[in-house]
Amino acid sequence: MSLSYRQPGVVLTDRRFTVPLDHDDPAGETIELYAREVVASDKADDDLPWLVYLQGGPGFGANRFIGRQAWLGRALKEFRVLLPDQRGTGASTPANRQTLPLRGGPREQADYLTHFRADAIVRDCEVIRPQVTGGAPWTVLGQSFGGFCTVNYLSTAPEGLRAALITGGLPSLDAHADDVYRAAYPRIERKVAAHYARYPQDAERVRRVAEYLLQHQPVLSSGYRLTVEAFQSLGILLGGSQGSHRLHFLLEDAFVRTPWGVALSDAFQEEAHSLLSYAGHPLYALVHEAAYGQDDRATAWSAERVRAEFPQFDAAKALTGEGPVLFTGESVHPWTFDTDPALRPLRETAHLLAERTGWSPLYDRARLAANEVPVAAAVYHDDMYVDTAHALETARAIRGLRTWVTDEFEHDGVRAGGPRVLDRLLALARNEI
Repeated sequence: MSLSYRQPGVVLTDRRFTVPLDHDDPAGETIELYAREVVASDKADDDLPWLVYLQGGPGFGANRFIGRQAWLGRALKEFRVLLPDQRGTGASTPANRQTLPLRGGPREQADYLTHFRADAIVRDCEVIRPQVTGGAPWTVLGQSFGGFCTVNYLSTAPEGLRAALITGGLPSLDAHADDVYRAAYPRIERKVAAHYARYPQDAERVRRVAEYLLQHQPVLSSGYRLTVEAFQSLGILLGGSQGSHRLHFLLEDAFVRTPWGVALSDAFQEEAHSLLSYAGHPLYALVHEAAYGQDDRATAWSAERVRAEFPQFDAAKALTGEGPVLFTGESVHPWTFDTDPALRPLRETAHLLAERTGWSPLYDRARLAANEVPVAAAVYHDDMYVDTAHALETARAIRGLRTWVTDEFEHDGVRAGGPRVLDRLLALARNEI
């Protein structure tokens, strides 16, 4: 039974669906998907078209909006919106260190997690769409990894789409994970340089923190091992609109004097842990590189291997000279499963996924070249998370896709830009501009 309730200006309805774990075995095991329906209070009884939001990630549940925040306010002017928690996330059947042992050992867990990629998410959408819309196609808004899912949707089930809107999420159609990270590290270096240009005092602060971590190797109260590599990964913040400022304020009070000498402050450790821990989204760490798997090559800890090609990211070496200590960005490494207590029990499972070959293709160039669905995509210039050159190459491969290339926003433009980004994409898809 669906439950409806209200927030300022909106009516919310909790909806739950049953879908096959393996869509190639529809009579087999099932899992539950949760989705939140949102409609404007003054349109609650209207017959409106549907917009479904595909969240970034992988491994994050849908945004928990309050009222008409961010892009949602614009969407509610004409749509009834569905915010699904993609399989394994949020209030859907969870996949984490507490639940995965129900599958068996690491091999069984890894096999289970092969069903948590973009193709399965799209097939989930097609199972629930008739129950939601009565069979009518809907508009999809895909942010980041949600854009990857949207391109898969266009490749495999375009009949389910009225229109497709993509923000910061046009994937390479055939690049291996190595190609993705080989393009990523120079972008990350540029973002770090821009941060140090904005906050030059942070260069010395970062060196001090890195030196301290190499000497003391602290273990936080949560059991998190704050290594220098983990500290560097705070650079993931630099891909967001306010990330550089957040990183600066974090570094501002990194140290405190104690009777035993200078130490990392509790405030710094607490904030760093909240940013670094995967306890709330472990699936991101487990299937992040698998999101790029499409052939007989294993991903084989791609981000870690490719990082070795960029020695300037080695903090210990940087500290022996005068060069800056560089942050890294959106990447998962073998050591991630050693530092984070929420991931340690899943270490072997992660290694098995990294070694896996025979991934099924995610995108169909021929179908994309014959596309008839109205598509519009925001491409953020020098996006730290998604390579602009890869995105534009894919845009050219999708028939009729219209791009909006902008440096006004970072990767989170659809959130930070309020209604403006969605408004522009709708106008592009409708040929109004």
